[in-house]
Amino acid sequence: MTYPDVLLHIDGKWTAAKSGKTLQVMNPATGDVNGTLAHAEIPDLDQALEAAERGFATWRKISAFDRSKILRKAADLLRERADMIAPLMTMEQGKPVAEAKMEAVAGADIIDWFAEEARRTYGRVIPARAEGVYQLSLREPVGPVAAFTPWNFPINQANRKIAIALAAGCSIIVKGPEETPASCMELVRCYIDAGLPPGVVQLVFGVPSVISEYLIPHPVIRKISFTGSTPVGKQLSALAGLHMKRATMELGGHAPAIIFNDADVVSATKMLAAAKFRNAGQVCVSPTRFLVQAGAYDQFVDTFTAAAKAIKVGNGMEPGVQMGPLANPRRITAMEELIGDAVQKGADLRTGGKRIGNVGNFFEPTVMTGVTPAMRVMNEEPFGPLAVIAPFDSLDEVIDEANRLPFGLASYAFTGSAKTAASLSSRVEAGMLTINHIGLALPEVPFGGVKESGHGSEGGSEAIESYLSIKFVTQTGI
Repeated sequence: MTYPDVLLHIDGKWTAAKSGKTLQVMNPATGDVNGTLAHAEIPDLDQALEAAERGFATWRKISAFDRSKILRKAADLLRERADMIAPLMTMEQGKPVAEAKMEAVAGADIIDWFAEEARRTYGRVIPARAEGVYQLSLREPVGPVAAFTPWNFPINQANRKIAIALAAGCSIIVKGPEETPASCMELVRCYIDAGLPPGVVQLVFGVPSVISEYLIPHPVIRKISFTGSTPVGKQLSALAGLHMKRATMELGGHAPAIIFNDADVVSATKMLAAAKFRNAGQVCVSPTRFLVQAGAYDQFVDTFTAAAKAIKVGNGMEPGVQMGPLANPRRITAMEELIGDAVQKGADLRTGGKRIGNVGNFFEPTVMTGVTPAMRVMNEEPFGPLAVIAPFDSLDEVIDEANRLPFGLASYAFTGSAKTAASLSSRVEAGMLTINHIGLALPEVPFGGVKESGHGSEGGSEAIESYLSIKFVTQTGI
């Protein structure tokens, strides 16, 4: 398959950067150059801002019913094109083609959900104290949005932001992922081909810090949405706050997965291993700290290690591959440093721990035991195919460990006790908790974290709230 040269989309047109500058896009499985993408600079951003302002003026006047129809058409196009888009994603991101196609198809479901949310942006009538007085609470689109998306899910990290913004009646400028731009470009093409007016969606690429530091303070922009690391999220959130801009932040985590003695260990292992090594562990909600009660510890370690050893690693374009390469060389370095630190401090490698070959960014699925809070891996999100397993004795002990870190995105638990499940539901400090199954990230459920994992939701009916302003109108007859 031929990888396209990736362009910007500004004011209804696919275009090169005004300067003519481009960046290279690398294949993480081969180390080869896939192609190039247009590198936006300030003149391009100025054009995008002008277009977004005009696009907002047009889009907000289109009825929610008609916005919904355009979104549904975009969803249909994304489903139709999933087989074409998936190999592009694999070439630039590394995940197996089957996973890439699942992301595209799931993206269409996300658009469908928010197409319906567009028609449910209800206000309310407030009973008045005096006869003849009407009191209305109305919902209006907040305005043009600036969105910043990462490389691990090139379609759906951008898609949640685009679909929500459009459903609310906002225009949007998306700063797409420079390492994985083609699949993001094809997502935007689905929206454009569905009939969006010019200026409603712009797509730009470039130096992330330059783009964010220019767009966020700009008076045209009224709302920010960012997915990425906690350190960068703090900087962007502070900048947004300085200019009184609303911000949705979906940041890093370090998800505990708690397995109790009364759990079905075999079932828990199967589900958790699939979740851990999906996308080579480069998932913000990936389970990372596996906390296992003493009575189930040995069985879980053995079965989970066997599951990790059985994973077929290779080029995601090849049949039967279950885990592709890491997306970039930085992740290899990060994995090696975390593992080296843990081993030096006494951790045991049960399997993996090394890079595979010297071509591409392949890394062995890795399982470690004997880990302690003194090790970096118990405090820093690995964002790779690395699972660390530690034992615990009591409920209070494991909840203390689950809540020890400043993060609070996803969490997992497996237990046969309704009492234990209820206690976890009220005491675990996380934006999401899934018990006895993997039930996160569906379009209709909330998606977001607490503490340093961010604020706001990018799923469910809650997601659209931060894209809407509340206007109170009260009226009486003359």
